[in-house]
Amino acid sequence: MAKMMGPRFKQSRRLGLNVCGHPKASKRMGKGLGRDDKKLTEYGTQLLEKQRLRAYYGVMEKQFRSYFDKAYKAEGNTGEELIKLLEVRLDNLVYRAGFASSIRQARQMVVHGHVLVNGKKVNIPSFEVQVGDKLSLREKSQKVEMFKENYESELKGGYPYLSKEDNYTVTLERSPERDEVPIEITESLVVEYYSKL
Repeated sequence: MAKMMGPRFKQSRRLGLNVCGHPKASKRMGKGLGRDDKKLTEYGTQLLEKQRLRAYYGVMEKQFRSYFDKAYKAEGNTGEELIKLLEVRLDNLVYRAGFASSIRQARQMVVHGHVLVNGKKVNIPSFEVQVGDKLSLREKSQKVEMFKENYESELKGGYPYLSKEDNYTVTLERSPERDEVPIEITESLVVEYYSKL
């Protein structure tokens, strides 16, 4: 299974944005690093934005293109539909629910069978979670100290489209709206990039 690997902080510096979600990444980016000090063409700006969005969700190019094609065929704004599709990936929702401290950790948790969807084990990170689906930690996994710490530290926050219960269970109540998704992306640039191909 292909996945985005490599140093996370280096990737964040290259893209000029903290795409790995790690609190130390912003500090290590420093001043004058990233893409802010480089003049980019219109195409370069669109490509950079596409790479940032891919990096946020840890999706490879071929799979990302299929998400775009699906979003393009959907009714509504293509850029917003693309982000909605990426947001309801199982690995991303495991991260948003607070079971994991990063997308990479969430992906690993899914692959190793720690996560249940509606009571059944699902080990495919790209699994599309439907509205009303319940995500939970396997009973054995609830005893893992790291997962407990992640979940308890995130309980106070949350996202309006997710409802949390105390027994390590989260429900996708509705489809996420664009303004509820905490990513610094101009999705219209991604749409423009693919419209030229």
